[in-house]
Amino acid sequence: SFIGEESVAAGEGSILTDTPTWIIDPIDGTTNFVHRFPFVAVSIGFVVNKKVEFGIVYSCIEDKMYTARKGKGAFCNGQKLQVSGQEDITKSLLVTELGSNRDPEAIKIILSNMERLLSIPIHG
Repeated sequence: SFIGEESVAAGEGSILTDTPTWIIDPIDGTTNFVHRFPFVAVSIGFVVNKKVEFGIVYSCIEDKMYTARKGKGAFCNGQKLQVSGQEDITKSLLVTELGSNRDPEAIKIILSNMERLLSIPIHG
């Protein structure tokens, strides 16, 4: 099966099943692309039994290829990536995304989550 982000965003229905499925977003960061903000990628995932097996993200402007495979780790241009090991959230950089859903109930939930995060003395 195949799920394309652009077709889903256009209103086409999509149901993830147990069938092996490619999930592709050819312009991940469409809003960034439209506004010429240089963080745009091509994102591809492969799912079997509703579980991600591997993913690839190509950051076009940076010319960086991120790859990850279930149980095998994550890489950037072939170099293994690791999490920092930082356990204290007050010493961490936090990044969030508001999303595109402007439904009043969704906005209420997003803002509530943001309020909880911003009450923590964090970086970002």
